[in-house]
Amino acid sequence: MRAFQSRPRLRWIIPVAAATALVAGSLVAGTAVAEPSLPERSAEQLVAEVAQARPTQFSGTAETRAELGLPALPGSRRGSDFEALLAGTNTVRVWAGTEDQSRVAVHGTFGESDLIRNGSDVWLWNSQEKTAIHRTVPDRGERHSDEPELTPQQLAAQAIAAIEPTTEVSVARNVTIAGRAAYELVLQPKDDRSLIEQVRIAVDGERFLPLRVQVFGEGAAEPSVEAAFTEISFTAPDPSVFEFTPPPGTDVKREGTDRGEKPARPDKNAKPDRGSKDAGEPNVIGKGWTAVYLADGGDAGTITDNATLEALPRVSGAWGSGRLFSSRLVSAVIADDGRVAAGAVRPELLYDALGR
Repeated sequence: MRAFQSRPRLRWIIPVAAATALVAGSLVAGTAVAEPSLPERSAEQLVAEVAQARPTQFSGTAETRAELGLPALPGSRRGSDFEALLAGTNTVRVWAGTEDQSRVAVHGTFGESDLIRNGSDVWLWNSQEKTAIHRTVPDRGERHSDEPELTPQQLAAQAIAAIEPTTEVSVARNVTIAGRAAYELVLQPKDDRSLIEQVRIAVDGERFLPLRVQVFGEGAAEPSVEAAFTEISFTAPDPSVFEFTPPPGTDVKREGTDRGEKPARPDKNAKPDRGSKDAGEPNVIGKGWTAVYLADGGDAGTITDNATLEALPRVSGAWGSGRLFSSRLVSAVIADDGRVAAGAVRPELLYDALGR
């Protein structure tokens, strides 16, 4: 299993430049009753096949569903189709071209949002809000911070990267997804501090591309998070799919660096400005199944004015005080000082992260 100690080998299976949770009943409509026949493989062999498989060009449609029970946090953006993936059922179109070409489109009721990678150019476009963000990424593997990791390949990459040595791995019966025979790899965390009980990954029997990912919370009979292809084609997409020009009237914001210029290096000793909306990326404490994401959520006053948060139970400790949200899959603490700690972990790990 040492193949997964090096994450770059997994990057090809992520259809958005390397990175950007999702369904029960409706997604398994493409699953046949009879178990498809495939050559027998052990869990270790199947994991290695996924890690070593060559990059694949494809296009397809995926259905996603997330039932996390998350409250509306203060200051969160509205109208973003990518953020809609965090709740309910959604349809996503995915294209993967060469190693530096990818596109994900989320179709909403009043428009769509697209994340497009074409070489060093990355565009995040929202048709409803008529906004576009352009960024130049000189290094492979970068991803836009607004991109949720919710496609089957992205979820699979996260789960597989956490395998060693904290996971029990097995192979269940074969399934059919989007008309293709697939193995079903089952990952189960050994650490009971994680709220994830099991992750099931349907892996294409020929190309070893993840076709469906299901994430089960503690004691849940149905997945809380799932993403699955309903159709997929392994024909190379037309290169024009990855070309993007902002439509007239689009408000364009440019981030990162222009070609040939190096971005300024961040000051590692600088503390984030809690009052700023762009205070920076969340700090990750721990790894794998018990990772905790710690971020500055802004002014605590906006938090205490929110009726949804006020309904949550109050908690306190040496780290301070705040409100606790918990479900079968996710827990989060919104501290009175504006910090937010969240993860698929028991609350005790959140308190520990806040106390550091």
